[in-house]
Amino acid sequence: MFKKFLAFSIFIWLFACVSKDVFFQYEKIPTEGWHQDSAMHFSVVMRDTIGKYNMYVNVRNRGEYPHQNLWLFIEQQNPDSSVTTDTINFYLADERGKWLGSGVGSVFEMPVLYRQQIQFPDSGAYHFSFRQGMRDSVLIGLNDLGLRIEKAN
Repeated sequence: MFKKFLAFSIFIWLFACVSKDVFFQYEKIPTEGWHQDSAMHFSVVMRDTIGKYNMYVNVRNRGEYPHQNLWLFIEQQNPDSSVTTDTINFYLADERGKWLGSGVGSVFEMPVLYRQQIQFPDSGAYHFSFRQGMRDSVLIGLNDLGLRIEKAN
């Protein structure tokens, strides 16, 4: 009886740990700051042209980040070489300056749903470039920028 219970428990634990992530990667932002002319790059190979996906942008910031929000310019190059651009603005802190997301010590992580229920029309490599769109020529207080793509429910 104990062996059956143990086997069942392990099965449930393994099933619960299955991630929906198809891609999840962080790029380190230089400690001296993120220059307006510098881009963060991610390359994702997608084979499924039927399934639906959610895309998240993850930001890790330190307490000395000087703004409440973050503007990003996003360029997506598809396997057929077509390029689309987008601009997003999201908040890292509330109106009183309290950091949103989760944090440990002085580092906070904020996942932001960027696109929902999307399909990738072509099989192949998709290239994403992110540039900061703030007024500061060098933006301080950011640690990492991440891109996560997961299977949608």
